[in-house]
Amino acid sequence: MSLSLKSFVQNSKFFSSLLKPVSKAYVGAAGYRQIGLRYDDLIAEESELVQEALRRMEIAEPRAAYDRAFRIRVAQQCSLSHQLLPKDKWVTEAQDIRYLQPYIDEVAAESAERAAFDNIKPVPRH
Repeated sequence: MSLSLKSFVQNSKFFSSLLKPVSKAYVGAAGYRQIGLRYDDLIAEESELVQEALRRMEIAEPRAAYDRAFRIRVAQQCSLSHQLLPKDKWVTEAQDIRYLQPYIDEVAAESAERAAFDNIKPVPRH
């Protein structure tokens, strides 16, 4: 198990309490919630990994895929009209859940496993 900055900050009460307000301010300044998007809506779809995750999500949860497409269309309309949604339609922190990340993690793990099996070198038997 490797130690990452994310896990270090999350496990440290001092750093976590120090960076939590900064992260909330950053999310507010990013403005994606004000146009109705969730964090996972911002993930670029160009990667094959994300495309496969979206395909699996569409099969497993068709309603989530429809909701994602609707949020993106609403955000595009807000962007074109240079307006924000009314405050009662903004995405709240409780609504901004990571719905796509479990699928991305699953596809990435399968890809890593496939790559590991592809690199197996046979040992000659004597």
